[in-house]
Amino acid sequence: MKISSVSEMRGLDKTAIEVFGIKEELLMENAGEATYFVIQKEFGITGKNFVVFCGIGNNGGDGFVIARKINSSGGKVKVFILGDRGKYKGAAKLNLDIISRLKIEIREIKSVDAVRIDVAHSDAIVDAIFGTGLIREVAGLYRDVIELINSSEKTIFSADIPSGVAGDTGRVMGIAVKADYTVTFGLPKLGNMLFPGHDFCGKLFVTHISFPPEIYGSDALKVGINRPKSLPPRDKDAHKGSVGQVLFVAGASNYFGAPYFSALSFLKAGGGYSRLAAPASITPYIAGKGSEIVFVPQRETASGSISLENKDFLLNLSAKMDMVVLGPGLSLDEETQSLARELAKKIDRPLLIDGDGITAISKNLQIIKERRSATILTPHPGEMSKITGMDIREIDANKIGILQRISRELNAIVVLKGGRSLIGFPDERVFMNMSGNPGMATAGSGDVLVGAIAAMFGLGLDIGDSVLKGVFIHGLAGDLAAEEKGEDGITAQDILDHLPLALKMDRDGLSQTYMDHYRGAQLI
Repeated sequence: MKISSVSEMRGLDKTAIEVFGIKEELLMENAGEATYFVIQKEFGITGKNFVVFCGIGNNGGDGFVIARKINSSGGKVKVFILGDRGKYKGAAKLNLDIISRLKIEIREIKSVDAVRIDVAHSDAIVDAIFGTGLIREVAGLYRDVIELINSSEKTIFSADIPSGVAGDTGRVMGIAVKADYTVTFGLPKLGNMLFPGHDFCGKLFVTHISFPPEIYGSDALKVGINRPKSLPPRDKDAHKGSVGQVLFVAGASNYFGAPYFSALSFLKAGGGYSRLAAPASITPYIAGKGSEIVFVPQRETASGSISLENKDFLLNLSAKMDMVVLGPGLSLDEETQSLARELAKKIDRPLLIDGDGITAISKNLQIIKERRSATILTPHPGEMSKITGMDIREIDANKIGILQRISRELNAIVVLKGGRSLIGFPDERVFMNMSGNPGMATAGSGDVLVGAIAAMFGLGLDIGDSVLKGVFIHGLAGDLAAEEKGEDGITAQDILDHLPLALKMDRDGLSQTYMDHYRGAQLI
């Protein structure tokens, strides 16, 4: 399923109207009817009391349609307008004129006190105040009304997006409606899917409001849900060399976990032959936990990191591998950072760069731009800041746009890790991953991710699909760990231990519960 920005959705509306002749009035009718359908299905209408809060834009017009449908189905409904009703235009004005002829109470409100009793006596509330067009902090009467809605303890339905959530970022603009159900129109907006906005939507539905597939499935829409391809069947004659040989260049005297988790997660996610080039002094300790790993001890710097004098050996070994992973726990020792840059420049194999490796190449991004083989970067927001030279807050304000630019400029696949991990491709496609949970925000989780991505490549997917699948499987393993233990206290080891089950469930076909969760929004 595609995801749209606010401006893209305006463009889709315009195309529907001007190219396909689907009038604005019909689009608004379809939006309101879909919301009414969800209210009827999830809550019921006949004999129940509803209040509908309407802003003065088209979102308010959607609210008028919803009120009319509720009234038609035997519900009791009151409509409260926040603003001057004389400002409505087009389809919104048409629908206000219609409900003005019905036995529906319509009031302009100037103070929240005027509606407290009505809200208290209602069974459910419909939020049709702002929609996706909000660009400033919520204040005044609007803030008072949203506070009343949230404190009402009533069931809340939001039309398109909970009022107060920014449509392009998911940011809460001071305050936002905390909905139980949201019905979004045309396609999910970025603000419906990104955190924290997604949490304010409750159960999320989407209706295409009569858009033809060539509109809502257009290749011009670059952002979509990560629904990775199925893994090919495991070859009956498979051996350890045929399901992926990967070299991990990782670890330092004070980083034992990163090399262990990255190299072993490759095996736990189905990979065949995991070689770990780590400082010689730490190899015995890692071997005590992960004896299935093949160790390639490396000469060390004075600080206990991998020395530059290993360069030729590592380049020769890399040439025999299917993929190289560079950077987990590598350290910031300047000699080792120089080694990382030299390896990134000369390795002629698919290369995944993570952690301290990203810090190294951020000093000379031209290395990545000039690589002939595929490159994958897996930065967290702090590392993305190093790549872009931008403040983390700037990145958060425009994650999609910045990710698209960096992926294009570097000609690399970039996984921007976070609560909603984003996978960017050089052609500006971005995939939003729906698996995973807050418990995965723990040391070593990203190291497990790189091993999972490498394993998908070893199992036969191409580079792009390997990244999409690896990110998804990593999140699924984290969800299985949380289901067993709860989100608090999950460790990277827990995620790693659940990788085999995640692979099994994915191959067998996920249950409807998981499918609904990872779909992002239920289509109606």
